[in-house]
Amino acid sequence: MAATESTVDGMLIVLPDREDAEQLAASLADQGWLPCAVHKELLAGEDDAEDADWLVELATAPDGTPAAAHEEYLAGLAETADGFVTSIN
Repeated sequence: MAATESTVDGMLIVLPDREDAEQLAASLADQGWLPCAVHKELLAGEDDAEDADWLVELATAPDGTPAAAHEEYLAGLAETADGFVTSIN
């Protein structure tokens, strides 16, 4: 692999609501996704903690492949809770 190329393995599901993030993480963990960690993310310039996004961190799918290989599936899940997915670089 060339030095300028990078491999994206992990994905973040970004959701506006903590409860939705925790429920989705629990559901994905039950299915075998790893690590399903939930993090709070304050965006730069945000003064109000209420405006924080909630991130569900995923690295590996239940079949052992990188989470990034399932981006379309994860995007569909995110959209049901007014969220989106992004890669971990």
